[in-house]
Amino acid sequence: MDALDPAKYDVVPVGITREGEWLAGDNPLAVLAQQSSMPGLNSGADAGAADGNTALSTVSVSKSPPVALADGVDVVFPVLHGPMGEDGTIQGMLELTGTAYVGSGVLGSAVAMDKAITKTILTQAGLPQLPWIQVMRSELRNDPSGLAQGIGERLGFPLFTKPANLGSSVGISKVHDASELLPALELAAHYDRKLVVEQGVNAREIELAVLGNDNPVVSVAGEVLPHGEFYDYAAKYIDDSAQIIVPADLDSGLLGYLQELSIAAFKALDLAGMARVDFFVERGTDRVYLNEVNTIPGFTSISQYPMLWAASGVSLPELVDRLIELALERQADRRSTGA
Repeated sequence: MDALDPAKYDVVPVGITREGEWLAGDNPLAVLAQQSSMPGLNSGADAGAADGNTALSTVSVSKSPPVALADGVDVVFPVLHGPMGEDGTIQGMLELTGTAYVGSGVLGSAVAMDKAITKTILTQAGLPQLPWIQVMRSELRNDPSGLAQGIGERLGFPLFTKPANLGSSVGISKVHDASELLPALELAAHYDRKLVVEQGVNAREIELAVLGNDNPVVSVAGEVLPHGEFYDYAAKYIDDSAQIIVPADLDSGLLGYLQELSIAAFKALDLAGMARVDFFVERGTDRVYLNEVNTIPGFTSISQYPMLWAASGVSLPELVDRLIELALERQADRRSTGA
């Protein structure tokens, strides 16, 4: 919000609580920070209201989306992660209200949210990925020992277990040996009925940012050097223990290949507006594997997406401005259908 030119934009902040209540008014972010137990949220809300009662007194609470979303707002800029925000649900609601919004549409958002569906589509598009399998929570409950044994025999160790539909690295575990597999599967199953188990690789973590609609462009690459064993939730949102190298030290041929794959993935998943595409580059061989595609990448001060574009010559104010233009462009294109 700070990056939006006040001479050009009138910003209307809207919040959503865990209980599904919609907050509008003077400072919904302050209320969210006070009511939430989520680590790191307080640091992201410049509350301006140390007194919770003061904040609440100027915020309206509703069980349905504020009228502002359908009346008087030209563009909605979703800054939501995970289910019910990044998976096409909010996007579908905005489609029904006829409101322009930043980012991918219902289909692209839903597909990219589901790691298993994403991998299936990207495999069909010929994009390189590590060996992986899909596991259902019901399989885990019915025969946990047999399931774990089969996974170990098929993929080996180390491997990663992930909820299929979640974001921000929540519920992801690195599994070093068979003794860690069942607890990791149980953790992932706490968050989703469908799980993805992926073969591990000794690799560099490289990320690129994509911007555009039908003719997207791609940024320089960045490299994540996590303090822990992988780039987890805490490193993404709470602390700055991970080292981010932008631009990444890559030869021009490898960079060009990663940029081509990023555009190909963006188009294969029918994305729009923005995406961050994450890769593994195997140490010693430079073999490339596409890891994930994020349709609403982080926009914090330690997030890669704005950093990558800044290194590519696009400042944060220019970036958010361009994203809003792309949202209006996409809405105009939708309205021209059948005209």
